[in-house]
Parts: sequence; structure tokens; C-alpha cells
Amino acid sequence: MYLNKQKKPNGDIYLSIREKYHVPKVGAREKTIESIGYLSKLKETMDDPIAYYTQYARELTEIKDAAKTRTIFIDTTEEMRPGEDDFKNVGYGILKEIYRLLELDRFWRWKTRGKKIKYNLELIFRLLVISRILYPGSKKETFEKRHIYFEPIDGFSLDDVYHALDLIAEHKEALQKWIYERSEKLCARDLRVSYFDCTNYYFDIGRPDVDLLDDDGNPVSADGQPVPAKYRKRGPEKNQRPDPIVGMGLLLDRSGIPLAYDLFPGNESEKIHMRPILNRVKNGFSSTRTIVVADRGLNTSDNIYFINGDNKRDNNDRDGYVYGQSVRGADTEFKTWVLSGKYRQDKVMDDDGKEILFLHKSRVHPRKLQVNVTVPGQKHTKKKTVTIDQKQMVYYSEKYAKKQRADRAAMITRAKDLIEHPGKYDRVTAKGSSSYVKNIAFSKETGEIVDGKNLLLDEEKIQEEEKFDGYYSIVTSELEMDDLELRDIYRGLARIEDTFKVSKTEFEARPVYVWTNEHIDAHFAVCFTALVILRLLQAKLGNCYPVGTILDSLRKYGCTTMDTNCHKFIYYDEVMETCGKVFGMNLKGKYRTRQEIQRLLRY
Repeated sequence: MYLNKQKKPNGDIYLSIREKYHVPKVGAREKTIESIGYLSKLKETMDDPIAYYTQYARELTEIKDAAKTRTIFIDTTEEMRPGEDDFKNVGYGILKEIYRLLELDRFWRWKTRGKKIKYNLELIFRLLVISRILYPGSKKETFEKRHIYFEPIDGFSLDDVYHALDLIAEHKEALQKWIYERSEKLCARDLRVSYFDCTNYYFDIGRPDVDLLDDDGNPVSADGQPVPAKYRKRGPEKNQRPDPIVGMGLLLDRSGIPLAYDLFPGNESEKIHMRPILNRVKNGFSSTRTIVVADRGLNTSDNIYFINGDNKRDNNDRDGYVYGQSVRGADTEFKTWVLSGKYRQDKVMDDDGKEILFLHKSRVHPRKLQVNVTVPGQKHTKKKTVTIDQKQMVYYSEKYAKKQRADRAAMITRAKDLIEHPGKYDRVTAKGSSSYVKNIAFSKETGEIVDGKNLLLDEEKIQEEEKFDGYYSIVTSELEMDDLELRDIYRGLARIEDTFKVSKTEFEARPVYVWTNEHIDAHFAVCFTALVILRLLQAKLGNCYPVGTILDSLRKYGCTTMDTNCHKFIYYDEVMETCGKVFGMNLKGKYRTRQEIQRLLRY
């Protein structure tokens, strides 16, 4: 503090005690602590007002500085009790700030208005979301570990948590739209390009769910009412596990931030589940023209026709697509084009940041589509043939060629062992390698190999595949798009794979322990919200830190109790320093009172 001497228009000087302070993102500021008066008036009763009040300002400063220190008494003979854990996490305050900016508290107050529930649904949802990010576990484990956070999270039981899942599931689609609309305040959402992919999550159970069906084969409840099919069904699990699974389709914006998701039974094909999500986003989120990017598993005639139509309308009236395409699975004309003619060479950066040669060529080529169209007034569909113009690009990668050769070599080794010892294999364990074996057949009942005496290695197939090692194709509706831009847009699909990886590893979203459709829906609504919050945090931090680094910092940022109202913080790093600057929080303090921490957490 200091004595401020302000000269007034009448020539007199006005004295006041002022203090300088700092406001994050704004800079230095000053405020008046005490107004004293005009110097001429003060001199009527004092010999030297300037000297007196200069000393007074120093004394006020000393008093304030003294208040910053305090004496605490520690009983050095005090002993720990079994199970004692004095650490309280405060890093969750950063996640809570994004949660607050998304106005999720308002969302749940809106959805529970007028409902007679005895628990705080918003508090339960916030606990589930923040714990899914920082300390993932079962619902029971999350409830039991809720006291790790600095602020008390009480007033509900474990049964209340399970009851809350039904309400969360009921509003899962409205929640996705709400998050998208509020997220634009935190980060620009670019929907000109969107990325779609599917994955699955397994359940650690012995057998799949069985639907009760009506005479037409549609799922019904016990009283005969139509219901959705149960999720937990056996299907092609990503890691070849035999467990029942649930499928998820996820749509991201161009920055890799989740837009929307949907779930489907594990025995259904992922190819049909892109359209409902796109419909929901286009009708409820934004009508912006988007280019949908997906891998070759989603490259079907129906998906192309749904997104892009028949190419007869103006390009601005329809969405676009960029799909991966199998070279080996293409028709003869396409394969001939791949192996003939010259390839252009451009220098590009690979995934490791190294400059490499990009060998590529492209063409605009007519493609015939056999699509299913709805017959007006009827339930069934009929086939329709349409011809569209499509840009097709093929490129060669030596790195990809080496991977394909290595993968095939491993499969051939297994195929040779299968031929020698067919009794060791069945339909599941022979997957991949059986495609290189002639005359192989499996029992529909047991999955075992039927008559393994005349099994032969398919040399012709191996030779045919070798021709196309290293070649990859991308197809698009964007006929004028440059090859390099097409490559860059398609490479962005890796963001969705990274998002699935985060959900399965960092968030431990699998195996899934809840079992009803409603609770499974709620589980993934929580996971989706957690993913969006984490991606928004990454964006706010300038995308400078990987997910694991951010989570490690938030988990470690916390305090222990020194005495009744003094808490010592035990960790601080570059991530927390950046968070403090971005969110206008002072996270550097080593010792804080309960009130100071409460203000930090804004509750």
C-alpha cells in the first residue's frame, strides 16, 4: 500500500491510501483502501500530513503481510489410523469449470423440474462424469470413492445412483444437443468436415441377452409392447473376444470433439448406423453442409446415396463424403487402373513428422450404385440403380506395404499350421488364416473344421494379394478437391480412433458392468460427456498436452490438512500453470484456507 497524492483542478492535493493488485488476463489494477482528505485541510491540525500518512500506509502493509502468516501446532506423537487417507483432490475444479460453462447444472434442473425425486440428480451426474475422467470405476466404486474430492458430495445413496441412471438414459439425446450448443462458447465447432466410425465394448458375461419376439420377429416386452432390441449380443468384437458386446457409432467435428453418438446391439452391422446419427445432427444441431469422413467399412452404396444423393443437384444442396476403399476388394477395371500408368510425387509429412514422398494419382470416374429406396405407402424397399461421378485417388506407401507383408506372413504361418493340425482350430481361432486355405469348411453347430484331409495353401490368392501391397484408395464426392487436401482430410480419421482409445483405456469404459438397456445408455451418456469435457479442455490448453499428461496433473493437484483451517497443496506443474492462466485461477498458492479453496472451486 502507498500514499496517493492527487492534484485537483483547484490546486489542492487530495490524499488517499491505495493498493496495487493483479487481475488475470487483464493486468495491473489499483483500488482505494481509505480516503483521507485534502492536504490544506489536514495541515490545519497536523504539522506534516504527508510524512504521517506515508508511515500509516507502511503500517497497513505490515499488518496485511503479517496476516499472511500464521502459527500452527503439530502433535508429533499423533498416529495414523488404518485406512486413513488425507489427500483431497482439487484438480477436478478445472473439469468442474468446463462443466459449469456447459451449463449442465441448468440442464438437469430443467429436466427434473416438477419430478418428485429425493436425490440431487445433477450432483450424481457430475460425480459420475468427473470420476469417469479422473478415477474411472464401477458405479459402486465411484460412490464409495466420492470423498476424495475436496468439497463434500453427499445427500444420496448408492441406490439413488442406480435410480438416477434411468433418468440420465431418458435424456441422452437432449443432453448431446445441449452440450453441442453450449460448447460453442468454449471452442469453435467446425462441422464442415465430420468424422464417423464405429467400435464396440464388451461385457464380461457368459452369454448374450435374448429378446422376446412377436410373430414377425420384432422385440416386444412381456406384455407384448414393442421395445428396442437388447444391446448385449455376440458379434465381431474388435479384439476377437467371445464376450457379448454393444456397438457404438460416434461422430466428431473437424477438431476431433465429439458431436453425437448412438448405441446398437452387438450383432448388428455397423454399416446402417451412420445414417440415424447424421439425421439427428442435421435436423437438431446444425444444417451446415458437411463432408462425412469414414473408413472403408462404411463405404456402401446406401451410405453414399444417403449422404450425396444422385449427383444431380447443386453441390451446396447436399452433403459430401470421403471414404476409404479396399483395393483388393475392388472390381477388375479399378485394379487394372491401380497397377497401370504413372504416379505423381509430392513431399508430405508422415505421422512421425518426417518428410516422405507421397506417390499418388486420381481420376473422376462414373460409379454405379445399387441402392435400397423406400416404396411409398409400403414397409419394404426396392433396388434402384443410379450412376454417380466419383473422384477416386490411389496412393502407394512403402510403410503400409511392409505392414501388409508382415501381417500376411503371420497369417500364412498359421494357415500352414492349420493344414498340418486342423484339430487345433475352429471358426474363431482360424479367423484370418483360414482365408489362405483351400477346401476348408466349418461345422455350423460346433464351429470345428469339417474333414481336414484335403486342405491346401491357396498360393494363387497369396500371389494376387502381393500385387497390391502398399496401395490404398480414397474416394470422394468432392470432384474438385486436391489430392493432398483429400489425404489430409482422410488422415483426420485417426482422431476418432484416438477418442475410442481414450474411452477404453483412460476412461475404462469397458468391460461394462451395468446390464439393462437404460443403464447401458446412461453409462455411455456419462462417458460421452466426459469425452467432450476432456477434448474441450485440450482445446482450451492449445492442444499442447496429450490426454495422459493432463489427467496425471489433475489427479495429482490436491492438498492435505495441516490444521483446522490450513491446507497444504502438494503438486504443481506446467499443465496446472497453463490451466490457471486460461481459466483465470490462482493455482500457485501452497497454503490455503478452506474458504480460499471453496472460492477456487466456485461453490
